[in-house]
Amino acid sequence: MTAVATEFETVIGLEVHCQLVTKSKMFCGCSADYSGAGPNTHVCPVCLGMPGVLPVINEQAIEFIVMTGLALHCQIAEFSKFDRKNYPYPDLMKGYQISQYDLPVCTGGWLEVEVDGSRRRLGITRVHMEEDTARLLHRTDPSSGEGYSLVDVNRAGTPLMEIVSEPDMRTPAEAREYLVRLRQILRYIGVSDANMEDGNFRCDANISLRPRGVLKFGSKVEVKNMNSFRAVHDALVYEEIRQARVLSEGGVIPQETRGWVDERGETVSQRSKEDANDYRYFPEPDLPPLRFSRDFVEKVRAKLPELPEARKERFLALGLSEHEAATLTEARERADYFEGVVRALDLEQPRAAKLAANWVLGEVARWANAHGGELARFPIAAARLGELIMLVEGGVITAAVGKDVFDQMAESGRGAREIVDAAGLAQIRGGDELAALVRKAIAGNAKAVDDYRAGKESALKFLMGQVMKETKRANPQAVLELLEKELR
Repeated sequence: MTAVATEFETVIGLEVHCQLVTKSKMFCGCSADYSGAGPNTHVCPVCLGMPGVLPVINEQAIEFIVMTGLALHCQIAEFSKFDRKNYPYPDLMKGYQISQYDLPVCTGGWLEVEVDGSRRRLGITRVHMEEDTARLLHRTDPSSGEGYSLVDVNRAGTPLMEIVSEPDMRTPAEAREYLVRLRQILRYIGVSDANMEDGNFRCDANISLRPRGVLKFGSKVEVKNMNSFRAVHDALVYEEIRQARVLSEGGVIPQETRGWVDERGETVSQRSKEDANDYRYFPEPDLPPLRFSRDFVEKVRAKLPELPEARKERFLALGLSEHEAATLTEARERADYFEGVVRALDLEQPRAAKLAANWVLGEVARWANAHGGELARFPIAAARLGELIMLVEGGVITAAVGKDVFDQMAESGRGAREIVDAAGLAQIRGGDELAALVRKAIAGNAKAVDDYRAGKESALKFLMGQVMKETKRANPQAVLELLEKELR
């Protein structure tokens, strides 16, 4: 990495393909929810590419791409059209893909990222709409050892949005953070599940090196087959080192497409890189052009939720720490739940926000981690968690008992007050029961008693801990006062 850091500058641009969560495919009525379905069960003459069929534009997909463009600060075109992108791959049923070329829906946006304390604005060239391809399943005949491929057309025609960045990234870390922030926004506005592991959020990376101070770009290498943020980062690091070595030795980097082999931690050459004219684009004759009125764009804008950065700033204004605000706003459902808990607390807002954050990032996060990280399945409504927090805050139950009640609420679905009353879990603030526990701790720990009388204040905390071990219901202040009284 030393050679890359000193002699060359890295230039990275990303092309992200993102499936949209529409009910039907982009140009036909087939269900777009094909996950887990048998091969070729979500197909029709349109997505099979049969002669004579006519595509029809999915209106929801168009609204989603406009919403994405607005969230990414893009300009929305007044006029846009679809084009045919021709290439003869076996996963392309028609022999061409309906995509967009010179007149995309969205252009000229940006996304801010922060890496190692440095904040940078990265440009977005365009966001355009197209259809996904079929899926090839590669097999080997066990008897002959010969390989063959099967085609599953279920994915063909699914609405696919391509987000193309400017070549503004200078490190693999920036590229990874760009993907993390982009996925966060897409999930916030509800247009995509954006899971790289499931294949509905896919990234191709373009990377080149140039001598520092030189404006002209070097030869671009496209890297494919990366199915995680870590893989994108590692593949770009590998290419940085590989290209720097070749250039330092006087070699030339050919423009090509390379695939990332995760098991070996390296990229391998796949084919020479195509230029746009190799695809022989021409306007799609079976689809009308798209015209976007200002009124339509503003109606879509009105549907945008508060975006992560704005929400984070608002949470910081409530008195939360940078870590708390950033973690709470990572996912929209977590931020929504947090705000629901705050509303349920009959407290001043700064105190309510701090308590809600402690429970959501503590006990709620613990439950979610134990259940696959899915907050959507969390069984305690925000208002009910608020009731539990108020019981603890009001001194009705101790914090330790509160955690036990939380677990019972999650398991049984019962409310906090019901559980506390049924099991008699209210705090012990005095009386014979607490006095007996205090006397037992004093009688069983003579050395600590002697240490306290010799002036060691820490001995009092030890004795207090012995009492609290016996019951989570004891009020700490009451225990402290009884201990001091008995010891006097």
